[in-house]
Amino acid sequence: MKAVALYSHYGWKAKIGLIVPSTNIVNEPEFWQMAPDGVAIFTARAMLLGAASEESYYRMAAAVDSAAEQLATAEVDIVAYGCTSGSFVCPMEEIVDGMARRTGTPAIAAAGAVVAALRALGAKRVALGTPYVDFVNQREIAFLREYGFEVTAMQGLLLGETQEERRAIGRVPPEAIYRLARAIDRPDADVIFLSCTNLASLDMIAEIEQELGKPVVTSNQACFWACLRRLGLKMPVSGYGTLLETCLDPITDADFAVTVSPR
Repeated sequence: MKAVALYSHYGWKAKIGLIVPSTNIVNEPEFWQMAPDGVAIFTARAMLLGAASEESYYRMAAAVDSAAEQLATAEVDIVAYGCTSGSFVCPMEEIVDGMARRTGTPAIAAAGAVVAALRALGAKRVALGTPYVDFVNQREIAFLREYGFEVTAMQGLLLGETQEERRAIGRVPPEAIYRLARAIDRPDADVIFLSCTNLASLDMIAEIEQELGKPVVTSNQACFWACLRRLGLKMPVSGYGTLLETCLDPITDADFAVTVSPR
């Protein structure tokens, strides 16, 4: 056993531990779609029930602790909380610290990964598209502004008034995401940000970038990118946008929203 202690047939470059809301059907498949040879994803789920409310987000955040403990037994190299809204509605630093303690690894949350991605791209002005209800949209605008980004335009699909609507986020067609990106684009926007890990936007990134002539950041793309770069892996991933193809420098905890003062 000692001779193979460092070996893992699946994940010999990196084993990413991913915690997703229990209703999420997009994050894990998109992570696998982006994964280069030697990178593997191991997933746990945190229960998400009910309409979109602050209470439902806090219940899910409490379930993250158990999910992190499960992933620790899989000996992952990093753990990511794959819920963008859940990591800015709830205290992100508490969630990240709890995951790190339970896994003994670096830990990130989707909203913090987005901040790191926007900074890596040098973006200051963001066009924001979401599937969220209004109170979540307003919290996200405030979150981005707190960390120094101007929101030039925002449009939300207002899904989440019931649990069934919340689940329906995972069934929004990618073609609708393309139209959403065009609707929110403004000449002064540096980047298009499509928020939510359950929004199937990965396959539209390259098309939107070509059409609008600016980088596109999505929650899953940013979170996966942050996992690779936080582990010091510099390999580019082609086909899913400027961020994964050109922003190759390793990042540290100081690049994430939870460890630096807002600017």
